Amino acid sequence: MPPHPVPLGFVFRSRAKEEKAPADKAQVTDSKQTRDPQAPKGRPTPKRSEAQTQRRSVAQTPTTRKEAAKRQRDDRRVQMEKQRQALANGDERYLPARDKGPVRKFARDFVDSRFCVAEFFLPMAVVILVLSMVRVGSLQNIALLLWLVVIVMIVVDSIGIAIRLKKQLAARFPDVPKKGAVAYALMRTLQMRRLRLPKPQVKRGERP
Repeated sequence: MPPHPVPLGFVFRSRAKEEKAPADKAQVTDSKQTRDPQAPKGRPTPKRSEAQTQRRSVAQTPTTRKEAAKRQRDDRRVQMEKQRQALANGDERYLPARDKGPVRKFARDFVDSRFCVAEFFLPMAVVILVLSMVRVGSLQNIALLLWLVVIVMIVVDSIGIAIRLKKQLAARFPDVPKKGAVAYALMRTLQMRRLRLPKPQVKRGERP
């Protein structure tokens, strides 16, 4: 005997029940999740860590211009303190832009590892100035001669430092920009060793 035809209404009702069952399960699962009371309606509840981060950022946001200015001053003070410590211990992270980088560090170490004529310019200048103020013709002539000798010695020594430093930089940092490194090192030679910033990290005679 031929099989009995299945009514179309029964087929549609079965499919509708099968499609509705997963949706009902999903609604039951969602209803079991706790909802953050501070979350906007109609949006999914954020995770606890995300909610804490949002609350913290809102709490840290300045509400007035006075608070914003105070926070900027505090941040600037903290940054300056970190920079001051970096100038003392050579921490690359907080050094000023002109002192950062391996090229500038090598230039500083190259200068600090040797005696430079220019670093004694200030004490010699004081001595020469005192001699020039004495109203004795011979002493004033000696002071003038010393001025010329000191200037020539500084120029010759600076030229030698510049040539040797250029060779060292070219050998050690062939693919790194080295613009201004030699001038940076020569300016450092004009400062007495204990007054240099960042402070020297190598001893005299030690290879950088």
